[in-house]
Amino acid sequence: MKNYYLLILSFFFCWLGHAQAQTISGVVLDENSEPLGGVTVAIKDTNRGTSTDFDGNYSLEAELGQTLVFTFVGYDAREVLIDQQEINVTMVSGMSLGEVVLVGSRNPSRTVVESTVPIDVLDVQEMTVAVPQVNLNQMLNYVAPSFTSNTQTISDGTDHIDPASLRGLGPDQVLVLINGKRRHNSSLINVNGTFGRGSVGTDLNAIPASAIKRIEVLRDGAAAQYGSDAIAGVINIVLVDRTNELSFNVTTGANFSKNANEQTGGVDGETVNVAASYGISLGEKGGYVAFAGDFDYREDYNRMKEWEGTIFNAYNAIEFRAANSGANIANLSDDQIKEFAQDVSYFSSDFQNDIGNAPDREALQDLLGLDVTQEELNARGLERTDFNMRVGQSALRGGRFFANMSLPLDDAGTELYSFAGMSSRRGNSAGFYRLPNQSRTYTPIYINGFLPEINSKIKDQSIAVGVRGKISDWEVDFSNTWGKNEFQYFISNTSNASLQRASPTAFDAGGFSFLQNTTNLDISRFYEEVFLGMNVAFGAEHRFENYEIEAGERGSYEQYTQDGDVVIRAVQDPAFDFFGSARPGGSQVFPGFSPKNELSRERSSIAGYFDLEVDFSERFLATFATRFEDYSDFGSTLNFKLSSRYKLTDNINIRGAANTGFRAPSLHQLYFNSTSTIFDNEGNPQEVGTFSNDSRAAQLLGIPALKEETSKSISLGFTAKIPDANLSLTVDGYFVAIDDRVVYTGQFTGPGTDSELDRLLAQANATAASFFANAIDTESKGLDMVVTHKAIFNDNFSLKSDLAATLSKTQKVGDINASDVLERAGLVDTYFPEDSRVYLEEAVPRTKVNLTNSLTAGDFNVFLRNVYFGEVTEATTILENQQVFGTKVVTDLSVGFQATESLTLTVGANNLFDVYPDRAEPEFGNRSDGRFDWSRRAQQFGVAGRFLFARVSINLK
Repeated sequence: MKNYYLLILSFFFCWLGHAQAQTISGVVLDENSEPLGGVTVAIKDTNRGTSTDFDGNYSLEAELGQTLVFTFVGYDAREVLIDQQEINVTMVSGMSLGEVVLVGSRNPSRTVVESTVPIDVLDVQEMTVAVPQVNLNQMLNYVAPSFTSNTQTISDGTDHIDPASLRGLGPDQVLVLINGKRRHNSSLINVNGTFGRGSVGTDLNAIPASAIKRIEVLRDGAAAQYGSDAIAGVINIVLVDRTNELSFNVTTGANFSKNANEQTGGVDGETVNVAASYGISLGEKGGYVAFAGDFDYREDYNRMKEWEGTIFNAYNAIEFRAANSGANIANLSDDQIKEFAQDVSYFSSDFQNDIGNAPDREALQDLLGLDVTQEELNARGLERTDFNMRVGQSALRGGRFFANMSLPLDDAGTELYSFAGMSSRRGNSAGFYRLPNQSRTYTPIYINGFLPEINSKIKDQSIAVGVRGKISDWEVDFSNTWGKNEFQYFISNTSNASLQRASPTAFDAGGFSFLQNTTNLDISRFYEEVFLGMNVAFGAEHRFENYEIEAGERGSYEQYTQDGDVVIRAVQDPAFDFFGSARPGGSQVFPGFSPKNELSRERSSIAGYFDLEVDFSERFLATFATRFEDYSDFGSTLNFKLSSRYKLTDNINIRGAANTGFRAPSLHQLYFNSTSTIFDNEGNPQEVGTFSNDSRAAQLLGIPALKEETSKSISLGFTAKIPDANLSLTVDGYFVAIDDRVVYTGQFTGPGTDSELDRLLAQANATAASFFANAIDTESKGLDMVVTHKAIFNDNFSLKSDLAATLSKTQKVGDINASDVLERAGLVDTYFPEDSRVYLEEAVPRTKVNLTNSLTAGDFNVFLRNVYFGEVTEATTILENQQVFGTKVVTDLSVGFQATESLTLTVGANNLFDVYPDRAEPEFGNRSDGRFDWSRRAQQFGVAGRFLFARVSINLK
């Protein structure tokens, strides 16, 4: 009997040992039976797991009866019951909310659906094959509802770098990372009439889509984790790391629209994009270096139909006849004017007699301002369309190149990594047409006026180098990231009207640059034995920034007298036209930067952070983060974030977060200064000087010194998944309060009494002044929703559907933060004018819904997407002119055919049904005499119309 019990006991312990400790191993392959390295293999409902090596192999300790979860970016998650010691898995392409992400958590195995905050994961490699868009801003605009970006028009440098935002907040309130490292901002600050006016964003279009593996969009404040700028959220761009695989895409397309070619129909806006990527293995431990780049070219397009305003006056008619007779029209005498007036056939005899009997120049001026536009058009054989602007997309030609490298140094996981990129783009856009009857047009050079052009040269360079590995049980990552953005202006088909005959027709107008260098030390450790897992992270950061403005050539910024002397004193009169109107100085469309604008400013900051994430139980997860940051130019700040997730069931989670945040005013906002030509609501030009915040002009007007923006935000949401139905759902609401928000003020004018402010404006060749100021407090609230479903009918037939929506509202709250000086002067409404309120609250859609369907049927793939854009409002200071533009739905469709294993052909359309925003109605007074049949101040999705494209994709392994 005793031996019998011993036998039973031995079997029990053998079974117990078998249940507690089994080595489970296997290999993970893709659909082409190629090994997949880096796949996360986790034991469900635990914090234990591993990842596959370069050959797809994995091994871990688990129990029979548990479930393994296999996740990898670009593939659907797989769950496999452990019923044997060897488990081999084949992953199927797709995107899943179960993917491990790098942003939002420093836990190396945290997934999207298990996170405490909302995160979107976008498979860019999949998008580059199916979607019509080829640049990153427009891809995100159509696929991520909380993201907004549109091509701008007639807005100087902003024509060439599109401002972008999250949740309707500012372009400078979203932080961009690459491979988890801070990306530098653009050198351009938006000061013209667009959404995001007064802000500095990140130039996402400097990054080729071919270099991107996926994009992680964290839709929650994260300043306590990542530092300044992360008030609205974080966009993390993860670069490609494939090896021994060549991807090559060629996309060409154009607008086939009823309103193409100045609304006459046809084809315009032709584009070509050529992109490629290739990676090679380094060493025998899974190292790699991946290269990617692209070249693109796009033509401009124009949606202006016809100029409806005045063009010629009677003096223009006379000087045209004089020029044809060989006279020097730069300085016609009164007798010559009277003589050539007799040659204008459509002048009545009475009018010719009045001119001939005029006693002096003043009398002639009174007579010759007469509008003779139609008669003179007929006489010169011209049409009104010859005086159109270019309202639409700027022309662009550019190339981008990125490299991403990882080199394991030992068998313990120590790794040297680096990534670098460069881009060069040249853009061409046009401003307002300078008409012959304006003092801005020197008719001896441009007898019929001219359309000045802005030619941009944008360079972007970056490199990051780091090493990461284990020291004892701690993960350590030390890195340095450097980046620089340069923007140069070259103005052509223009003149400095005050230089008159001596003026060149092209100018180097100068430019600006921004440099950022960030050094990071990040340390973390995961404790399996504390509760059900605790991740501790801390680190430090040093950041150096430099902002420079470079002057242009002298003629691009100076104003000259009639005798050709530079205007340097208020008593000097600038050159004037026949009617005595002063001729503005500087190159027309964009006056250059002067030596007075030229500067080089720098600052540094140091930061330290602590991050704690604890799984208290299988159901309850909580995180805490705090960050201290000190700036050399405005002081220090301390911020916190607390977030949690609670599992109501295995498939339903609720989550929430509360945090404080900040954004340091950029060096651009602190020091940018220039004179620009700004056009008012009626299309009338004004020379507006932007003065730095510490300038004498700012002191005279009582503009306070800039300080940091501060924020408080909360979010609450839930995630749910129905595994049997392949359905996932996330819903998140949020509230963000921002104090002391930096805006670009309205235009302050001097009293015209030769005051100090009048003299400062005259020295800047300006008639008004604007500044950057902490003028307002705002509140933003909204709701984001994402539903993902995949139906697999058989091995060759599946349908993936995604429904994503955002509903948001931003508004100014409380009084305008004006100084006593401004209040006493009655200038509070200039400090934050009505059009600035509209740009903030209503100029971009606050509701956007995206429904995407991707059907795979054998060798065919059909991509169908409908995007609903909410209404927007015209941004103008005149209340009765604030037209509301209604909601629209834009449909994208593409059909792809996999001709061979390596070749895919795709054709399709963006805006299949040629939908346009509502037209600007004449009764609102915003058409500017035919210049703008669609708003240029309120953007939904642009005015390109239907875009048809074809793409060839080659993938060689």
